[in-house]
Amino acid sequence: MDNERIRVFCLGLPHVAETVNWGHHLVYWAGDRDIGGKMFAMTDLEGTGTGVLWFHCGAERFHELLEVEGIIPAPYLAKAYWVTVERWDVLRPREIEDELRRAHTLVYEKLPRRTRTLLALPEKERVKLIRERKKVLAARGADRTRKGL
Repeated sequence: MDNERIRVFCLGLPHVAETVNWGHHLVYWAGDRDIGGKMFAMTDLEGTGTGVLWFHCGAERFHELLEVEGIIPAPYLAKAYWVTVERWDVLRPREIEDELRRAHTLVYEKLPRRTRTLLALPEKERVKLIRERKKVLAARGADRTRKGL
């Protein structure tokens, strides 16, 4: 497994968006973050941090995964039941895919109703509404910059 295979797999899940955050982390979102989506997994693009993959696993699975050598609580996110996979060979590719699918489902099911309703719209309408929302957010950010906030 590697970053590119993770990317292809995650983007194949329903309603997934990706962003680069914190300089070198590729973050996968269940739903676009600008409409209330939540992150469910991320990888380190530079390979310089702790681990290679982080994902949400839920309270029930959290302690089971920590028993696997090479899986540790995710820094800053462990309270939200995220784990860090230290090396690509800790889990088999199929196991990684199963965990990411589970992470996506757990996060998607907890999205606000408004966000899930928007994601259920036909693609053309959904894309248009997301684009409009991003314009509103950009204008709001520009307003705050002008006001010195």
